[in-house]
Amino acid sequence: MLSLDQLQVGQQATVTAIRGEPATMQRIVEMGLLEGEIVEVLAVAPLGDPIEVLCGANRISLRRKEAAAIQVSLGPSGRT
Repeated sequence: MLSLDQLQVGQQATVTAIRGEPATMQRIVEMGLLEGEIVEVLAVAPLGDPIEVLCGANRISLRRKEAAAIQVSLGPSGRT
């Protein structure tokens, strides 16, 4: 299973699970990254941290460690 930090710029994926510490999971959910949401990686900082993703109409910056806690399936439908 892939995690969000493993995607390349321009790739889309569907969030399938959020793992990690409860405080981290709560923060991610509060930002709108829920299971079933489609996300797209927009940019990665030159040193690899943070990662900017598009979720709905929101641009969200995540630390690489936070992105690693988000399990995804490739493609907007989870099948590509």
